[in-house]
Amino acid sequence: MYQYHCLNPISQIGLSKFTENYQKTEDITNAEGVLVRSASMHEMELPKSLLAVARAGAGVNNIPLDQCAEQGIVVFNTPGANANGVKELVLAGLLLASRDIVGGIEWVKENAEDSTIAKDAEKAKKNFAGTEIQGKKLGVLGLGAIGVRVANAAVALGMEVYGYDPYLSVEAALKMTREVKLVKNMDEIYAECDFITVHVPLMDATKGMIDAAAIEKMKQDVIVLNFARDQLVNEKDMLAALQSGKVKKYVSDFPNPTTAGQKGCIVIPHLGASTEESEDNCAMMAVDELKDYLENGTIRNSVNYPACDMGVCANVGRVAVLHKNIANMITQFTAAFGEVGINISDMTNKSRGEYAYTLMDIEKAADEKIIERLKNIEGVFRVRVVK
Repeated sequence: MYQYHCLNPISQIGLSKFTENYQKTEDITNAEGVLVRSASMHEMELPKSLLAVARAGAGVNNIPLDQCAEQGIVVFNTPGANANGVKELVLAGLLLASRDIVGGIEWVKENAEDSTIAKDAEKAKKNFAGTEIQGKKLGVLGLGAIGVRVANAAVALGMEVYGYDPYLSVEAALKMTREVKLVKNMDEIYAECDFITVHVPLMDATKGMIDAAAIEKMKQDVIVLNFARDQLVNEKDMLAALQSGKVKKYVSDFPNPTTAGQKGCIVIPHLGASTEESEDNCAMMAVDELKDYLENGTIRNSVNYPACDMGVCANVGRVAVLHKNIANMITQFTAAFGEVGINISDMTNKSRGEYAYTLMDIEKAADEKIIERLKNIEGVFRVRVVK
């Protein structure tokens, strides 16, 4: 029986995928698996029982990845599960910024008691007129699951789309329409595009990437959209650019004291993935990842350990070892089993940066003695008998 804990409310459609072999617990100290959305785990004391964390969403800034890795805790996310919900809101952002729809709606509210509102609207509407997006140039920074969908949808709406992603995956490239113009650097997008939308992960290299220097390279009256992470944009620089007139509008899905209520800012209350469909999709994917890891040792979509899949174990036992990515580890593992006469019938070893993962199918059940020996090998974080 596996126990799991939810740090946030998780879609019941996702939780229904757990079988009778799983039990929900309100006490995280007993949990082997954790499901989380936005709750911060940085200040938490992670229990020794915890084997895996599944984030029902893409961003994992709320999870201490290295701390988890060094405790042998695999962290998963759900890339692409909420991509359509975010894509649709980006399209809404394009329209909200190109035409002053919000201003027009507010005018109607303010004049709701006016008996001649229909006539007055004909005079007032010129104050909210804008431009169409058809024929305009859109630059997409980051062509992952969301960026590719945005690019394809914008092409379908008649926009001329430029895309930039130095780490473009084969999978993403195959899903992208050929009308998207791939460029080799962001400067070309800055110079050419009327709209720029950001879809890159937040890390040290991308934090504050849209700053005064980047904005200076952009076209006059550019519209910038940020549905990825607020810290990707230096928002003080953005406000200065709005005030000077360089940037026409800034659309963000991340309300904070810097941009909320500021002129030229259209700030949405983090609605990108907040659709019923996105929450269901993320929950189902997170539960599937958690179950496959706990039951088979399979790692898919981890952000701190390498992908690894040996399918369902057909042998007597399977042992998983999470360890440092250093030399001589495999030799020590195989020697430990060999000395007690246990044959390894199948094995996979994968690495990702400083961390590595080894799965071994064995023809005789591993006892506590051999497991303890593996745990005592220098560089081993965790040893787990999967079967």
